[in-house]
Amino acid sequence: MRKNYFYIFKLKQIILPSILILFTSCLVIFSNTNLSAAKNGLILWANSIVPSLFPFFVATELLSHTNFTYYLGKILNKFMKPIFNVRGEGSFALIMGIISGYPIGAKIAANFRKNNICSKEECERLLSFTNNSGPLFIIGTVGISMFGNSTIGFLLLITHLLASFTVGIIFRFWKYQKDSHIQENHTWSNTNDNISLSNLGGIIGNSISSSINTILLIGGFVVLFSVIISIMQASQLLQILSNSLQHIFNLLHIPSTFCTGFISGILELTNGLNIICNIPEKNLSINIMIASFLLGLGGISILLQVWSTIAKTDLSIKPYILGKLLHACFSALYTFILLNNFVIFNFNII
Repeated sequence: MRKNYFYIFKLKQIILPSILILFTSCLVIFSNTNLSAAKNGLILWANSIVPSLFPFFVATELLSHTNFTYYLGKILNKFMKPIFNVRGEGSFALIMGIISGYPIGAKIAANFRKNNICSKEECERLLSFTNNSGPLFIIGTVGISMFGNSTIGFLLLITHLLASFTVGIIFRFWKYQKDSHIQENHTWSNTNDNISLSNLGGIIGNSISSSINTILLIGGFVVLFSVIISIMQASQLLQILSNSLQHIFNLLHIPSTFCTGFISGILELTNGLNIICNIPEKNLSINIMIASFLLGLGGISILLQVWSTIAKTDLSIKPYILGKLLHACFSALYTFILLNNFVIFNFNII
């Protein structure tokens, strides 16, 4: 028994190094296609993500140096406990998660846990539904830049938020019987310097610097996963996975042309959405529903960002994973309902 356990332990030790060695080898073997993929990832990041998100990151950073979000959170305090089973301070994570996008909600939940503002169970509930795509990414990048239609962006934003609230209501029962308690005198307060004429220049400079770091991190993940997707395409692994999905897609009456984009979106959200949005299809509602599903899911790239954020806390990644799976399903469901019941959202090409 001990010998078998030793072999299993040794196997776990060599899995990740083996994957990294294989990845490095593939970078050399498929260097031509990888170079092109990396360039395309940079172009996608520079043309779609930076223009729509960077100014918003700066504005959000500046907003954190005011008391606006603090007082707004106080107004919403009375709704958080009965609806989401989270103390009022959690409204700050919800508001900023909606406004700023990935991975701000997870960062705030992790900070709440580090500062003992919320219990472990409350922070895990926050983790399940406050880490969302931001409105500028959904409307600007996906709606306007990819679909070329701002109305589609607003539709995706509406269903994304509805699904997020639905997941939050469901996860109010997460570890309901194990709820630990935090003293009520632990309240959220703004630790940043309030902006004024005397420190305006310094705060703007720091906000830009912080925003550059965030946008570079996102760009790094986009480029890395662009290369991973390229390797999977060159090695035919992506085609094999796509073929395995065809039967499921056929049962759902979804054209098999969406398989590659769907798998790419599971790996990295922006690349997958870019593929899905550009597939020519008369029944455009299919493109929109799959895009809605992927927006709710977030993808492995964002999962790794969240995982790294909570790594230094005792929070489990399980509620995030389960929450994102539910979020994706509800997003697609709500999108389907709106597309089929409101004339304004009829985008099918006749």
